[in-house]
Amino acid sequence: MADTAATFVFADIAGFTALTEAHGDEQAAALVDGFATEVESELPPGATRVKSIGDAVMLRVPDPGEAILLGLRMTRDVLREHLAFAVRVGLHHGPAVERGGDYFGATVNVAARVSSIAAGGEVLTTGETAALVPDLGGVLFESRGRHTLRNVAEPMEIFAALRTADRGADALPVDPVCRMSVDPDRAVGRLEYEGAVYFFCSLPCAAHFARHPDRFAAA
Repeated sequence: MADTAATFVFADIAGFTALTEAHGDEQAAALVDGFATEVESELPPGATRVKSIGDAVMLRVPDPGEAILLGLRMTRDVLREHLAFAVRVGLHHGPAVERGGDYFGATVNVAARVSSIAAGGEVLTTGETAALVPDLGGVLFESRGRHTLRNVAEPMEIFAALRTADRGADALPVDPVCRMSVDPDRAVGRLEYEGAVYFFCSLPCAAHFARHPDRFAAA
């Protein structure tokens, strides 16, 4: 049966493949479990975690404003430790079809495609969804232009949701090996290569970089 309109949110860990290679399967799996648990704890009333897909979670949030605020919390507030990871979020509002607790349809497909073009730490939404909450307190929308999304007939205008307090703020540097965000004041390792300074979440990552600096610096 057709479901009433809601905002569908996809969130995943950016650079998860690199993170797994650097830290191993066990730590990566534990990170995914912790991520899913923390996301669940952040859900507003009426929202549900539909399912997990690898390192990604699919959420259904009735209110688009609450969905955007949730996305911003996921990309910022889950980064509580210096061994942090970058989360990317994409969302779209509209109707979907429910089958056995899962949801299907064009709205879900668009939300998944939007998440796939987001960068780590970024919350992307369609212009159609942003237009539903033009006066969302503490949030502004910045155009990312029109994008052709896979299996979506017409290009769609995409916007990044930004906290006004974060506008222009410096992002944390990223470990070039595992792609985790690193607080420079707590970084385990720090190396300089060709005039640039790199910070590391662990000594193994620093050692990987030291062995192949040209490979990781280029990435």
